[in-house]
Amino acid sequence: MSTITAPLGTDRARRLRAALTLLLTVAIAVGAPFYFAPFQVFQLTMVLLYAVALAGLNLLVGFGGQISLGHGAFFAAGAYTSAVMLDRYDTGHLTTLPVAAAGCFLLGLAFGVPALRLRGLYLALVTLAFAVFLPPLLKRLEPVTGGSMGLTVDKLQPPEWSGLAEDQWLYLVVLTVTAVALLLARNLLRSRVGRALLAVRDNESAAEVMGVRLSLHKTLAFAWSAMFAGVGGCLYTWVIGFVSPDSFSFVLSITLLAGLVVGGLGSLYGPLLGAAFVMYVPSVSQDLSEAAPGVVFGLLIITVMFVAPTGLAGLPGRVRAVVARRLPGPDRTPDTGSASGVEPAPPATCVPGERPESPAASESSADTPADPAVADAEPVGAPPRTEKE
Repeated sequence: MSTITAPLGTDRARRLRAALTLLLTVAIAVGAPFYFAPFQVFQLTMVLLYAVALAGLNLLVGFGGQISLGHGAFFAAGAYTSAVMLDRYDTGHLTTLPVAAAGCFLLGLAFGVPALRLRGLYLALVTLAFAVFLPPLLKRLEPVTGGSMGLTVDKLQPPEWSGLAEDQWLYLVVLTVTAVALLLARNLLRSRVGRALLAVRDNESAAEVMGVRLSLHKTLAFAWSAMFAGVGGCLYTWVIGFVSPDSFSFVLSITLLAGLVVGGLGSLYGPLLGAAFVMYVPSVSQDLSEAAPGVVFGLLIITVMFVAPTGLAGLPGRVRAVVARRLPGPDRTPDTGSASGVEPAPPATCVPGERPESPAASESSADTPADPAVADAEPVGAPPRTEKE
């Protein structure tokens, strides 16, 4: 009975602890815009929208095992889709979100087909080329994209009934979209698609033998990743209110990948930590060194990778492992003999039916060589030997 009750109690306590942690996190997240200054609220909003883009990149790189250096291009596609719809067609802000998500999903699906035959560095170079040639292409399409001058659109305004400021309303809307996106990514990874992605990442040959269609799931990984990036780009247009080709250079793609690696590949919390790194570390680098902020940024990345090779998401587990190795375990017993200066005696062995030997007897028997005459002597009370014996 006790063996059944103990796991049930442990599971119930774990669920209660998880529920309390979730409620506390939601309370802090919702109350943040009412406590911080407007610029700090803007920074938190940017962290949330970058987290959506990194969640998509995590599906492709962290769980799919593929390399992409062109994720900023999908981010730009979602941002420009929202900006063009707001500027040219005067649609509502909320209408641009599903259109940007669907458009980037199809774009990722089309890009994933030719990438099936590539892997490793070759795939990375192809995705990097996509991120390099997109800004010049946006400049060429001046009638639609505004060329080098970009497009200026209205930000998402709060309704009158809310009584909120613009920065507070933007933060709450982006927080809602981010929560839905992260929940979708979590459920996707727990579905058959997510398990197939993990199988492909670990061993493609074994996954194919088990019936996983490599071409389908690799293409879907690009499609889902591009969709999340497009949603992040759409939110970027809502928050900034301005897009230009120079805002989405290939440096953005490299920064997003670096942020994901620093946050933690293959972790559900890695995109949030990586987004905070992408948002705050460049500003900190600028404050520390106005002459060479890139050098400080690079040194910070190297330091984080040295301290936490698995990313910031794996740092608590790494610290717990180090502490567990240094602390004595519960099964360790203190060495009382060495403390008193006397070596403890070895335990005496006892065969059933015989009296246990004393340590002195065992030592004497161990040190004294065996005598053949004594060995052949008959024990007292034994029956006489026969000739056959």
